[in-house]
Amino acid sequence: MFQQLVAVERLNLTPNANEQFAKRAETFVFYDDIPQTEEEVIRRAKDADAILVNITTQITANIIEHCPKLRYIGMCCSLYDEASASVDIRCAREHGITVTGVSDYGDKGVGEYVVSQLADLLHGFHGKRWSDRPLELTGIPVGIIGMGATGQVVARALHFFGADVTYYSRSHKAQIEAEGIRYLPLEELLSKNICICTCLNKFVTLLNEPEFQALGNHKILFNTGLTPACDLNALKKWLAHGDNYYFCDSMMALGDPSLQEIENVSCYGGYSGGSYQAIERLTEKSIANIDRFLQTR
Repeated sequence: MFQQLVAVERLNLTPNANEQFAKRAETFVFYDDIPQTEEEVIRRAKDADAILVNITTQITANIIEHCPKLRYIGMCCSLYDEASASVDIRCAREHGITVTGVSDYGDKGVGEYVVSQLADLLHGFHGKRWSDRPLELTGIPVGIIGMGATGQVVARALHFFGADVTYYSRSHKAQIEAEGIRYLPLEELLSKNICICTCLNKFVTLLNEPEFQALGNHKILFNTGLTPACDLNALKKWLAHGDNYYFCDSMMALGDPSLQEIENVSCYGGYSGGSYQAIERLTEKSIANIDRFLQTR
């Protein structure tokens, strides 16, 4: 059991989460807002031996160094790698602090988002249509960039509906290829497909001016990551052609609010991986992370 467990910001978890956290600490403190400064985070966390955070607040080296009792940081959000984490994991490790995060909780909703939006645009269910005639997903060439958990869900969902799915990733994925989804080099992937889905880690920017030139026009681009996967100026230039389409779910993924003013840009301002089922999985895994840590102490 922790001595003092502090949720330093609003957590996007189920209503019973706080009750479960309270059972695992002598004192549990919960803040239902987002701290605006490092000093405020330090004030909230300075006496805690464990803290919980969402994706919104950065836990910097300065914060860690001002919290001498801290031994556990629970990220109640995705943790892909150290480079994209909202916690300075290197500094935490140097101070003997364990950092945990969650994976594989919201990917199914992302797959549904891509399938639904692409099918809508191809058929013209709500008026706007990509072609001069309605099209099924069957046989439509779609390229996936990034074949982590989200990329695999998106690829398999589109493959199920008969799309011609290919992918590019830092490494080959034998299981995906065994299912009939082929690997292509990036430039070939961009030129071959009419739709591209970027499924990359936070802060990874892969599409720049040369990649948009390889992609060409009369194309569809989805960003399923938490932050933009492309250079925004290059994206704006590509969209200015007039017959290209860009989809993302959240404002964080959009990166620049002014993009909403451009025709053929769709951003509904939520999280496609934020269904209630996803939140339940996130809550369960966040609690399980705590239990695993406490069992080893």
